[in-house]
This record gives sequence, C-alpha cells and structure tokens, in this order.
Amino acid sequence: MIGRIRTYLIRYSRQQSGTVSYLTLVQEAELGLNLEISHEKSRLNEMLAEISMSEYEEGRPPLSCLVKVQGSKGQGDNFYKLCEKMGMGEWRSLKQNEDFLKDLISECRAFWRDEANFQNFA
Repeated sequence: MIGRIRTYLIRYSRQQSGTVSYLTLVQEAELGLNLEISHEKSRLNEMLAEISMSEYEEGRPPLSCLVKVQGSKGQGDNFYKLCEKMGMGEWRSLKQNEDFLKDLISECRAFWRDEANFQNFA
C-alpha cells in the first residue's frame, strides 16, 4: 500500500496543481481505507509519515506535503511535527510561516517534474 501511495503522489506532483485531499488519495490510489474509522485514518497518516521520512532521508522533498484534510487551509499539526522530527525547525514556527508549506510543495513539484529525478527515483 505504501508503494501505491508513493507512486500516486509522485504522479500527482508531476501532473496536478494544488494539493490532494485524504479522501481523493484513498479513492484514486484504491487504498480501500475507510477514513470514518479512526484506526484506518491513523494508519494512512502513519504510511504518509513513513513515506515522507524515507524521502527526506534520501534527500528528496516529503511527498505528504501534497496531502491535506479536505476543507482545511493546509496541513494539520502532525505534518509540522513530522517536519520538526526531520530537522526542518520547530513545528509551531513552521506552521506559522506562510511560505514554508508553499515552498515545500513547490520544491516537491520541481523535483518530481525533473525528468532525470523521475527516471532515477520514481
């Protein structure tokens, strides 16, 4: 399932603009999770965190920056706490910095739209 999520997000970053909702991710990547069930939503969050940590450790932007809760303006606290864990800064400061998320999304798109990066790392 992690492979499907990663592949979907890489494709999304190359072909789409904006961010994708949890629900759209679950449906379009055919994950078969029910987000109404708290442990299934938690599992999705854990998988997104695992993917992002792995990407970041390999020097690539965290793909989970592209996924947001529908109806919210951006990311939840867990995303910023993950960024703190990856050494990007204190989570509250990151959350208050309006450019942080925008820059991360731009960096992610630029990385994956680069054909050499896509061929080597997708």
